[in-house]
Amino acid sequence: MNIKTSCATVVLLLYLCVGLFSQANQDCNVPGKSDATMEAKNIYGEPLQSCCVDPMTGFYRNGMCLTGAEDYGTHIVCAVVTKEFLEYSKSKGNDLMTARPEYNFPGLKAGDGWCLCISRWLEAVEAGVAPPINLAATHEKALQYTSMEVLALYDVAKQN
Repeated sequence: MNIKTSCATVVLLLYLCVGLFSQANQDCNVPGKSDATMEAKNIYGEPLQSCCVDPMTGFYRNGMCLTGAEDYGTHIVCAVVTKEFLEYSKSKGNDLMTARPEYNFPGLKAGDGWCLCISRWLEAVEAGVAPPINLAATHEKALQYTSMEVLALYDVAKQN
């Protein structure tokens, strides 16, 4: 299985898992993840900020771009998705625009915050369609895949 397939598979599995969480879990707490949330750092070495809660994002669906051993896609980049990126992602087999109510997934639209797989975001950089990112909500692990300079080029704060 290649990275592209892995990311799409992980996203589909996430949608399946989302249905397992009850509506009572709206406080974004994920069992066993509260310590990780408090210790997680962004690319600046500061506490990781929330990426988006409407729609709820993150591998653990707690609004944060946290990662762990079970996150094979490494969903650590907090992007503000663009129409161009969404179309690109769909062309690569990962349709993030179509709502999947059976998985509590509303579908994304331009302007939504979303924790992306680092590999897909870097592919989009190479293709010239990478969306801007919220650096304060991007996990420090992103620095294992690319440089601070590359990440800074896509800083959403500098694109407004």
